[in-house]
Amino acid sequence: MLPYGRHAVDQDDIDAVVDVLKNQLLTQGTAVPAFESALCKYTQANYALAVNSGTSGLHVACLAAGVGPSDLVWTVPNSFVASANCARYCGADVDFVDIDPLTRNISVECLKIKLANCRKFPKALIVVHFAGASCEMQTIAALMKKHNIVLIEDAAHALGATYQDKPVGSCHFSDMTVLSFHPVKSITSAEGGAITTNNKGFIERLTLFAKHGITREPSSLEDKDQGAWYYEQQELGYNYRMSDLHGALGLSQLNKLNTFIQHRREKAGAYLSALRALPIKLPSEDALATSAWHLFMIELIKHDRKQVFNALRDRGLGVNVHYIPIHRQPYYQKLGFEHGDFPNAEHFYQGAITLPLFPTMTEIEQQYVIDTLIDVLQ
Repeated sequence: MLPYGRHAVDQDDIDAVVDVLKNQLLTQGTAVPAFESALCKYTQANYALAVNSGTSGLHVACLAAGVGPSDLVWTVPNSFVASANCARYCGADVDFVDIDPLTRNISVECLKIKLANCRKFPKALIVVHFAGASCEMQTIAALMKKHNIVLIEDAAHALGATYQDKPVGSCHFSDMTVLSFHPVKSITSAEGGAITTNNKGFIERLTLFAKHGITREPSSLEDKDQGAWYYEQQELGYNYRMSDLHGALGLSQLNKLNTFIQHRREKAGAYLSALRALPIKLPSEDALATSAWHLFMIELIKHDRKQVFNALRDRGLGVNVHYIPIHRQPYYQKLGFEHGDFPNAEHFYQGAITLPLFPTMTEIEQQYVIDTLIDVLQ
């Protein structure tokens, strides 16, 4: 079965992990700080904190933003559930903003309408760079600044993408950006994530919440007269640290990120050229040179999605669907959301199929995907 995504690990990656196993501390050593420094250099952000998953990153980003039980957080329906769950972990309420049918990212027009008509402004907005293409961050940032709303980028799909010639993760228009290093993402640390920010206050709170709420930083201690052994738990934090094994793999992978993204863009371009005559809606070509192309999503126009999906699976293609709209999950239905609440996201979901796309996919494999899809849709 040809999967929709696959990691690319080489001998350099293996050697980096083995070096930690043989010669270094397995956790709280030098590999994770080196990875964080490299992420800062790549994204052009001032600070980076590596954590054990993108979901953990979203959670501590909400905590750092001060999200709590009396607050409201907005995000989009077409994402993995973690984009909303992170606010629920903090006890906050969640609401959604519908997507733009063309970009499949948050609709700026829907956002403006929701801001103009809402009874309560959100504490934070989490925008999702769906499939690897950036949202319209400059416009969104201006709207958030007007209402003093913390802006968090969920860039789990988008490491390696750019917006206005700046790397996604630079936080040029946001307060924090959350990254994911799951095996099918732009790079992998096996499991892992990170948060970037340019705000010193945010990085201090992010670090505190990700490390048990404990600090040893002398300037932050309430009791400054103790010895070098002394630490204080100042918040109810979590054990979200990344191990040095994962950090070493992430750092090695980061050195290959630009090559990975170039391969993804080449394969996305090949799909766009080969599939444009089919009765499907393709991703916008405007993002070809700027998206990280984590996913290549087609949208069926007249065919039954279940039949096409099963036919492709039967022929050895590990196609997928990203995503079931969050508000249609049973948990969120119990909170009062209903089918039809966000029609653009629901319409996209009804015809969405994710085609295989990953850096090491061969031309023969991609041509098989193309030929099979053409045959199934005839």
